[in-house]
Amino acid sequence: MKTDAAVLWELGGQWTMETIDLDPPKQFEVLVRLAASGMCHSDEHLVTGDLPFGLPIIGGHEGAGVVEAVGPGVTFVQPGDHVVLGFIPSCGRCPSCSTGHQNLCDLGAFMAGGLQISDQTSRHHVNGKDLGLMCLLGTFAKHTVVHEASCIKIDDNIPLDRACLVGCGVTTGWGSAVYAAEVKPGDNVAIIGIGGIGANAIQGARHAGAERIFAIDPVPFKLEQAKKFGATHTGTPEEALELIGRETWGRMCNKVIVTMGVGRGDMLADFLAMTSKRGRVVITNIHPALEFNATVSLLDLTLMEKQIVGSLFGTANPRADIPKILEFYSAGHLDLDGLVTNTYKLEDVNQGYQDMRDGKNIRGVMIYE
Repeated sequence: MKTDAAVLWELGGQWTMETIDLDPPKQFEVLVRLAASGMCHSDEHLVTGDLPFGLPIIGGHEGAGVVEAVGPGVTFVQPGDHVVLGFIPSCGRCPSCSTGHQNLCDLGAFMAGGLQISDQTSRHHVNGKDLGLMCLLGTFAKHTVVHEASCIKIDDNIPLDRACLVGCGVTTGWGSAVYAAEVKPGDNVAIIGIGGIGANAIQGARHAGAERIFAIDPVPFKLEQAKKFGATHTGTPEEALELIGRETWGRMCNKVIVTMGVGRGDMLADFLAMTSKRGRVVITNIHPALEFNATVSLLDLTLMEKQIVGSLFGTANPRADIPKILEFYSAGHLDLDGLVTNTYKLEDVNQGYQDMRDGKNIRGVMIYE
């Protein structure tokens, strides 16, 4: 079949609209008609090269839609099912999955290549050339073929233009607070960077019972939005240390969650300075692939028993946490509607990312007919 997709051909380039040829699903694969895709900052990392995935590639890793066909051997879903595509595939059988760490599934080893898990070939082509898929999904398209390990069945009543957000940003942010940081009632928490992930780290910290939630960002619009998601205090990076010290009587934050667009190793010492004794810094944002240095006071780390931990997908389990978070949304306990600042058509993908760079969006969403 033929369908439309946004393709990145070269580093630093623009997304280009292409009519592609899409093969039918093979064994363990699923054809999904996508309804919507979130516009996550991680796709911008493809453009800048901070994520060194193979090109050309169809972007997008936050998607939701309806199953149209399945290949032989598929047991997770059937035609007509509504699904969220989790950006981390989960097989359910590898050591990580079987010990409750689906975000570290062994199938993640195939993500950078962007080809089908089952046979390392492509189902997506344009003018005879094979295309890779962002996170094995390629949700910047009206249809895609993915492995069943990436499909999470959801309730048909959940609006797909909201459900798409939990495939990455919502779950990553929420889990960064609840699971990776282990925020507890009464904690002081700082969130550094208020985009799609940071806004949901605020929501996660609020649900976990944090007493003070400091939202830190240089963009006034994002600081104003942060209050809607539960931030009790807001400030710019220049104000953060003094603000946190004043409001906590010098105790600083039990948890500091770093969700900037692009991380910087030379800022790690600053984040540790915001952290209390026995406090924890959670690094959720992506750093450039070739950045190997960080500025840190190791004496501070030792004498104050501070911790630095990394978190992928918020240390969450896609098959358990995606439905759980959507239940929170249905019950009115989690705000997905307020996350969507603007919506776009597929052909407006470049404008959507320019709006993200300009600090105009918490999250943009592309809606497909």
